[in-house]
Formats: sequence, structure tokens, C-alpha cells
Amino acid sequence: MSDYMINVIGALLYLLLAPLLGGLLSGLDRKISARMQRRVGPPLLQPFYDFGKLWDKQPIAVNKAEGFYVFGFLLFVLLSGAFFFARGDILLVVFTLTMASVCLIIAAYATDSPYSQVGAERELVQTMAYEPMLLMAALGFYLSGGSFNIREIMASDTMNILRMPGIFLGLCYILLIKFRKSPFDISMSHEAHQELIGGVKTEISGRTLGMVEIAEWYEDVFLLGLVLLFFVTSSPWTLIPGLVVCGLVFFTGILVDNSCARMKWEKMLASTWLFSFLAGFINVAFLMYFK
Repeated sequence: MSDYMINVIGALLYLLLAPLLGGLLSGLDRKISARMQRRVGPPLLQPFYDFGKLWDKQPIAVNKAEGFYVFGFLLFVLLSGAFFFARGDILLVVFTLTMASVCLIIAAYATDSPYSQVGAERELVQTMAYEPMLLMAALGFYLSGGSFNIREIMASDTMNILRMPGIFLGLCYILLIKFRKSPFDISMSHEAHQELIGGVKTEISGRTLGMVEIAEWYEDVFLLGLVLLFFVTSSPWTLIPGLVVCGLVFFTGILVDNSCARMKWEKMLASTWLFSFLAGFINVAFLMYFK
């Protein structure tokens, strides 16, 4: 089979299967969190039931532009994941994911709700916090494999984690922000509902809110795929340790979420940049020196 067909199949499988896997991960997240808190918790398929209810409801928008930007958020998340699983350019993947975040921020700013606007400001701070680490990860893959092309990165004979341990740790750190886990969930209703109500999603309802939910499922699968990239080589057997580590990263995020109190945005930004510098920048400097 040609490389072109493999790339197309990879993108199509992501577009078709990622919402199913993402919804199951969301349900598993709720179930594990409930067990950690000595509760029974909702059914594993509860996220799909919630999505179905949202899709049946009529969206009521304060500003019609809100729906346009939420659709842009979903579209750019789909594109970033499709580019990634089609083994495209990892820099293009990072920039496309950034555009998704920008669309969500603008959607929140489009409403007059103070909760939405404060949530948008905090979402912008979160983007400033994790974006440098994502760029350093892309640069690290280039320095390690000599290319930004994901197909060539995967063709390496050795796992990238062996040359990029600091970047991997930095990426896992900022994934707490992307997965919207404590102590870094400061912009949405997951943990900050006491002060922000729904945060960015306060004025989003019905099918529009359903688009936000399904976009987050797509994004979660893509981010775990990025973790997997540190382990995948030309040998198919490397998928096994990679998938195991993806499971550990997912479980660790849930554990931290249920163990830590939420930070203020100042501490989140400072700690993320500090960790990105110590773990990521030093690793990048090491790769540049020994290239």
C-alpha cells in the first residue's frame, strides 16, 4: 500500500473513530474519578447520552457569531488531528491546534456575559502557558529525527523518548492544561464553576455546546497520539509500550485532578513556563549541541 493511501486511511480513521474513543475516555474519566471519591459514578456511556440530549435541544445564542466561531473551533481541532494521523507536518499540526484555541476564545468574547469573558481571558492565559512547550516538542522532534514530517519521525530506529525525556515530561505537564484538569482548570466549568459558572461555555447551549464537547473528545485522542509519537518507531512492537504509557498519562491526569486544589492563573503561568524551560529548553539545547 502506498504512503498516500496510508495517510488518507489514518486521517479517515481518526475522523470516524476519535469521537467514539474520546467519549469512552470521558466516561472512563468520570467513572475512575467517582471511584477515587468512593462514589458509584455515572454509566460509562453517559457522555454519549449527554451529547444526544444536547443535540436535541434548540441552541439559544446571545450573538450569532458565537456559533460560527465554535464551528471554527471544531473544524480546526478536526484538521489538526487529521494532519497528525495523516503523518503530515508537526509544525502545521501545532499551528492548526492554536487556531482552534483562538476560535474558542473569540466565541467566548462574542457574548456579553462577564463569566464568558473572564473565562476567555483565562483561556488566553492557558494558551500562553502551554504553547511554548508544544513548539519545543515540535522542535525537539525535528532535532531528534531531522524532519518535521511525522512519517519520517515514525521511521526512526530508536524511540524519541530516549533523546527527549525532558520534552516528554514537559509535554505531560502541559497536558493537564489541555485535558482541563486541576490544578490548571481555570477557564471552564470543570473545576472553576464556583466562580465562573460555565466559564467559556456559559452562554453556549444546545447543539453549539455539543460541538464543543465533541471537539474536546477529538482533541483528547489527538493529544494522546502525540504522547504515542514519543515511542513509535519503524518497529510495530513499539506501539505496545506507547499505548501503555498513554494509559498511564491518562490515569495520572485523573489522579492529579482528584488530588490537587486549583491554582491561581499567575502560579499556573509561572510554573508552566518554569517547567517548560527546565525540562524542555534544556533538552532542546542538549539535542542542538549533540546534533
